[in-house]
Amino acid sequence: MTELTKIVIPVAGLGTRVLPASKVIPKEMLTVVDKPVIQYVVEEAVAAGFREIILVTRPIKKAIESHFEPQTELEETLLAKGKIEQLAMVSDILPRGVRISTAFQDEPLGLGHAVLCAAELIGDDDFAVSLPDVLIFNPDGDHAQDLKNIVAAFQQNHAAQIMVERVPDDQVSSYGIVDCGGARFETGVSHNVVAMVEKPSVDAAPSNQSIIGRYILPSRTLELLRQTRPGAGGEIQLTDAINALIGETPVQANGMYGRTYDCGSKLGYLLANINFGLRHPEIGTDLANWLRQQEF
Repeated sequence: MTELTKIVIPVAGLGTRVLPASKVIPKEMLTVVDKPVIQYVVEEAVAAGFREIILVTRPIKKAIESHFEPQTELEETLLAKGKIEQLAMVSDILPRGVRISTAFQDEPLGLGHAVLCAAELIGDDDFAVSLPDVLIFNPDGDHAQDLKNIVAAFQQNHAAQIMVERVPDDQVSSYGIVDCGGARFETGVSHNVVAMVEKPSVDAAPSNQSIIGRYILPSRTLELLRQTRPGAGGEIQLTDAINALIGETPVQANGMYGRTYDCGSKLGYLLANINFGLRHPEIGTDLANWLRQQEF
C-alpha cells in the first residue's frame, strides 16, 4: 500500500443539468456564496492530506486551472490599495506543497474513463477520486472530516473505501446503493461491501446507503478499468471496476457524518448556497434574519 497523496477530480463534464449557466462558465466555477464549487472540493482534499490534485479536464475549461494559478496583476492591485484581506483570499487558494496537474478527457465517456485518462499521472500509486459537483457540509465546520475518515479507514483496514450517505426510501431508486449484507450503518464506521446496485427499486434495494462520489482505491483499480467494457451509452463505469475489485480484495462502505449537496443540479446548488450562506461569517446573520421574515 503506497502513501496516499493523489486525488483525481474529474471536471470535464458538460454541466447540462445547470444550463444555461454552464454554457460558457464551467459548472465547477459556479459560486457557492463567494467561492467556486471546485475550490471547496480542492480545499476538502488538501485538508484531508492530499498533495497532488489531478484535474481531468477539457481544453475549453481553462478557467478552472486559472483559478488556482497566481494572478499577478490582481494581487499587485490589491496590495497597492491596502486590501490585505482580499489579497489573502486570492493568493492563498493553493497552499505551498500542493500541486495541481491536468489530464484531458476529450469525450464524456464515463467516470471510469475519466479516471483512466489520469492513469499516467497516478502511476502505480493508490489514489482517491472526488466528484466536483458534490459538496459535503458538516455542521461542526470541518467539511473534510468524512474524507479524512475514509483515508484513515483505508490505511487501517487495507481495504478500498466508498463514502456513503443514507437517503430516504423514496429516493433510493435515484442512486447507486451498496449491499453490505444487512449491516447496520453507523457514522464513521466501515462495512464490507458485497455488491453495488445501480438505482434499485425500494423493494429490491439491499440498503438505503447511497454512493456519493468520494472513493479511496488501490492502484489495482486502474488495471480493472482497462479491462472494463463500455456499458450503456458507450461509457466506462467506475462502479463496474469496483464490483470486479470486490471479487479480489475487501471493499468497504463508510457512513458519513455530514450531508451532501449536488451542485450539479439546480435545487442542490441553491440549497448549498443557503446552507453555506447561513454559516458565512460575513452574511450569515443577515441571511437568517431575512429568511425568518419571508412568507413561503
